[in-house]
Amino acid sequence: MILTLKSTEAAAPTGTGTASNVGKSTIVRCVNSGTDARLVTLEEAGGTDIGTFTVPASGVEYIHKNPTDEIFAAHAEILLSAVARN
Repeated sequence: MILTLKSTEAAAPTGTGTASNVGKSTIVRCVNSGTDARLVTLEEAGGTDIGTFTVPASGVEYIHKNPTDEIFAAHAEILLSAVARN
């Protein structure tokens, strides 16, 4: 997959009160830099959970979301970056 980078990679916030819309990106690259599986939560801007999933150790997932939806993770080992498909 060829991607256009839209932001620098940063540690995911670790709570609903600090969740990020990752620059209002609609595609977010989500990397687990740790050695344990970690939970990631996608929520609406108002804090209502849309869903959760687990990223395995050293795993990479891509999240398609609305621009105002926000992401947080159970641990800062999850790294987020805004991307777009080419």
